[in-house]
Amino acid sequence: MNADTPTDALPDSTPQPALGLADHHGLPALRIRAGDGAQATVLLHGAQLVSWIPAGGSEQLFVSPLARHAAGQALRGGVPVIFPQFEQRGPLPRHGFARNRAWQAVQRSQLPGHAMAVLRLTDDEATRAIWPQAFVCELTVGIGGQRLDVELAVTHAGPEGAEPLRFTAALHTYLRIGELRQVRLEGLRGSRYEDSARGGRKDVEVETELRIEEEVDRIYLGAGRQTLLLREPGRRLGISADGFADVVVWNPGAEKAAALPDLGPDAWRQMLCVEAAQIGQPVELAAGEEWVGRQSLVAG
Repeated sequence: MNADTPTDALPDSTPQPALGLADHHGLPALRIRAGDGAQATVLLHGAQLVSWIPAGGSEQLFVSPLARHAAGQALRGGVPVIFPQFEQRGPLPRHGFARNRAWQAVQRSQLPGHAMAVLRLTDDEATRAIWPQAFVCELTVGIGGQRLDVELAVTHAGPEGAEPLRFTAALHTYLRIGELRQVRLEGLRGSRYEDSARGGRKDVEVETELRIEEEVDRIYLGAGRQTLLLREPGRRLGISADGFADVVVWNPGAEKAAALPDLGPDAWRQMLCVEAAQIGQPVELAAGEEWVGRQSLVAG
C-alpha cells in the first residue's frame, strides 16, 4: 500500500523566501530550535518534517539515504503529509498531492522550552484541475523537551452552500529504529485491522506486543484514540493522536524494499512507519468548517 515510488507530481509554485529559510539538500526549509536544545527541520516542499531531535537526544525520524530531494517528488522518510486521499482509495494520485506541493511558511517562533513552525497550503489552478475544491491546510510543528506535536488543520474555504469537502488524510511518520526485529509496538491489542499485505483481510489484533520481522501493512481502524508505546533496547517512544481515528503500521519487508529505488535493500530494517490516519471514515466538512488532527511523540 505505502510502497510507492515518487510519481504523479503536480506543477509546483515557487516558494517565497520568508522567515529566514535554510537550505536542506537543495530544498528550502524552516529550522526550529527550542531553548532547551530540542530541534526540528521542516521542508516547504510538502510541509514535510525531516528531522526531530529531542533535547539532549538523538534523531528520531528516518529519512532514506537514497531519498530524492527534488521539487515535485515524494521524499522517502520523515513525516509526509497525506491529503486529500490516502493511498489509491480514490481517483487522485497515490496519497494525494499535498506531499508534492510547495507550502508557504507562515510562522516560526522560539521560546525557552518550546519552538514551533506553521506552514500553509491553499487550492490553486493546478490542484483544482484534478480536485475542484477550495481548501486551506495548515501544518503546525511544535517541539520542546522530549515532545513533538504535528498538527494538520483543514478548512473548507468554499462559499456558503458549496458541496461538502470530503477527504482522507494521514501523517506518514517514518520512525528511525536500530533493528526492526528488536522493536516491540504496544497498545494495539483488540483493535480491528485491514491487512493490505494479505489482500485486505480483516482481523483483530491479539498480540499485546506487535513484533515485526517481515512486511507489514495494516490499517488499525479506530485505534487512533489509544496510546501506543514503541520499545527497543535503550529506547522508548510514546505515540498518541487526537482527531485521527485510525493508525497505520507499515514496513515493506526485504522483498518489496529491494524493489524501491529510493530506499535500498537493507534500510527497511532501520525504519517503522506508525501513522496517525483518517481512512475508514472520511472527513466531511461544510463550507467554513475546520477539521484538526494531531500526532504526538514523546521520547523516553
